[in-house]
Amino acid sequence: MTHQHLPPFAPGSISLRVYLHDGLPADEIVAHQRAQARRAAEVGFDGIMMGEHHGGFPGYIANTIQTAGFMLDAMPGGWVAPAPVLLPLRPWALVAEDIAWLDARFPGRVGLGVGTGSLESDFDIMELPKEGHIDRFLHGFGQVAKALRGEAEGELAKDQAIIRCATHPVPILAASTSPRGCRFAASVGAGLLFESITPPPRLRELAQIYYDHGGQGPIVLIRRVWAGKGTFERQEAQLGVYRSYGSENAMQHWAENQLINGSPQEIAEQLAEAAHAVGADAINLRIHVPGVQPEEIIGQIDALEPMLPLLRSMHPWKG
Repeated sequence: MTHQHLPPFAPGSISLRVYLHDGLPADEIVAHQRAQARRAAEVGFDGIMMGEHHGGFPGYIANTIQTAGFMLDAMPGGWVAPAPVLLPLRPWALVAEDIAWLDARFPGRVGLGVGTGSLESDFDIMELPKEGHIDRFLHGFGQVAKALRGEAEGELAKDQAIIRCATHPVPILAASTSPRGCRFAASVGAGLLFESITPPPRLRELAQIYYDHGGQGPIVLIRRVWAGKGTFERQEAQLGVYRSYGSENAMQHWAENQLINGSPQEIAEQLAEAAHAVGADAINLRIHVPGVQPEEIIGQIDALEPMLPLLRSMHPWKG
């Protein structure tokens, strides 16, 4: 029976994060990204997400919105969300236009996640100051959220794809683990994207802040998984990458390696437990680790296929 893909970030949706394979020629990287997105949609993942960094930063994708188009063209169904796009690195109106036109091409199959960015080299490459990036992010976030609801002002409001958003809004998440970010996301009608390192009790606190300030959007929880025997050494290497640029404020809440692995039943149970503890509506899974080969990713996507209906049978996870 073919799975009916749920809309972007919908309650009960299960999506996959796709990353760049380092050390390969660019054309091969694109081919692998498309193949992984296509296979994920075929086995029953509802959608795909991917994150942004620049200058060949290991695993991450510089052109996430463009890559979303590559993937959607290859997938038989399901959605794609560049998440997060680092808003302080680009004019917010360009982000809104690109996403709105992408959704016009692939109706109802596009979402967006936005983030502040923290890696110094990203700002250096773009010849932009990092100073003031949080304020730039909040301004751009608010404007993009309005535009993707079809509520843009001024000349941008004349754009046909932006006009279309009034009747076909594009859902948006904020990648945030700060109280300020959660409050702001609530104020602009966006949901939240919670990263994979912070433990559930802290995320539950942030979710409560979001709800206390009127947040009504989805909360999507990222978690790292591996079907079968764990890959803890490679997962630890990835945590080292995060620590190389994470802020002290964020890292004070990080926990030890929280890799979820085992049989499909064990993975489903642990994911449902984590989502329940956080109060998450949807789940986004990461299987990529440093040194992983493309064939391993396809193997993991296939190995996780029987887990998907088990996890769905445990929904609602929210509690």
